[in-house]
Amino acid sequence: MDMISRLYRGLLATFSLIGILSNGFHAFGAELEEFIAAAEWLETQQRQRLVPTDNIWWTVTGEQMAWMHKNVHQLFPTVNVYRGGQVSELKTELDPAIAETSVDTRNGIVSFDRFLSSDATTTLGMVIVHKGKIVFESYPRMKAYEKPIYWSVAKVMPALLIRIFEERGLVDTEEMIQHYIPELTASGFAGISVRNILDMATGLDCQDEYTDRQSCYYQYSMAIGDGYREEGAPDNPYDFLENLEVAKHADQGQQFSYSGVNTFILAWLIEKISGESFQDTFTREVWRKIGAESDASFLAYRYGIPLSHGGFLSNMRDMARFGLLFTPSYSVVSEEQIVSEETIDQLLEKPNPNLVRDDGSHNAAQWDYIDDDGFMIKGGWGGQGLIVNPRLDLVAVYTSYFKEDYSQENLRQPLLKILRDNYLNNEQIRSSTNQ
Repeated sequence: MDMISRLYRGLLATFSLIGILSNGFHAFGAELEEFIAAAEWLETQQRQRLVPTDNIWWTVTGEQMAWMHKNVHQLFPTVNVYRGGQVSELKTELDPAIAETSVDTRNGIVSFDRFLSSDATTTLGMVIVHKGKIVFESYPRMKAYEKPIYWSVAKVMPALLIRIFEERGLVDTEEMIQHYIPELTASGFAGISVRNILDMATGLDCQDEYTDRQSCYYQYSMAIGDGYREEGAPDNPYDFLENLEVAKHADQGQQFSYSGVNTFILAWLIEKISGESFQDTFTREVWRKIGAESDASFLAYRYGIPLSHGGFLSNMRDMARFGLLFTPSYSVVSEEQIVSEETIDQLLEKPNPNLVRDDGSHNAAQWDYIDDDGFMIKGGWGGQGLIVNPRLDLVAVYTSYFKEDYSQENLRQPLLKILRDNYLNNEQIRSSTNQ
């Protein structure tokens, strides 16, 4: 074969390959949407300069808080949580009833869609999924591809891993924590069961405290890098907790007592069992299995220690995928049932009776609120939320920020009312009609 013939056949093969690739891309629907930058480069530089260095950075409010919530990845170190496999498709079947539902605000009655984009709220984004399909999606103040921070919403992630390990027989939640973490034998946490750490019921005076720098929690936050570090601050949270002396306000298991320290200890327990960093276990056991669109990450100020009690960064659709694991539509995102029916039953039906509130709701396994209708809620600082209802096959994710004068309307109550009106009440009407 002469050189011209070889060249000709090579060109034919190249064009054929290009055609195959092109058809393949179209077959997978991979036509790229136009990219629009979330912020101009000059604004980014200006916002960077406004990040406080003389106090806790995340207490800043207003537009600066909004920008920081979406750009933590360029402000501080993070550790990766890796995706894997084919992206799971979240089909969209928008329910106009949600967008058009009336909301009674201090400025009058408006539609829910208008409410989210109005000055009454500071909504960055919201996604609602029903029976595995997106029924509402709105990004009034962010781009869909951005990865905002989910502060305490992240707390349910270590709790889920503990439950997975419990079902495998790797941990007994009735055991005292020092059984698994002997470094805590001389700590104030010695003698506290894993279950009571999960349920935020340790009885220890180490509740979240953001102003008193001598408090147990603030000392922990300095150790992990989330609090403003003073001279002589604890070097790291592991060493700090090994020798922690702390008073008690109640016997364990008797009262709800919120603390991110509890969540860190759960992540430490996961590291002890798995022999690897918490974020790597979360990658292996959860994130790589849900068909996520992109990698996620945890804020990690010091030594690569993830802020497991908060500081999770992810786009909103991927957070909705995580929420779907707690619903009957888990198969939309995962071939494996990661959250078992027994786990759901335990969360909904088997709370510590001491942690049941007057309205019948309770907290369990780091979830803030679980009610008789099946709504499970985990909130985060600055206005984030993950709402899951396994009975209604429902997931809602939202994020927002605080105005400078804190005058923004809270998203949780109007959103819950809309979810109840459109799904719970309708389901009850259908059930009564069929009887």
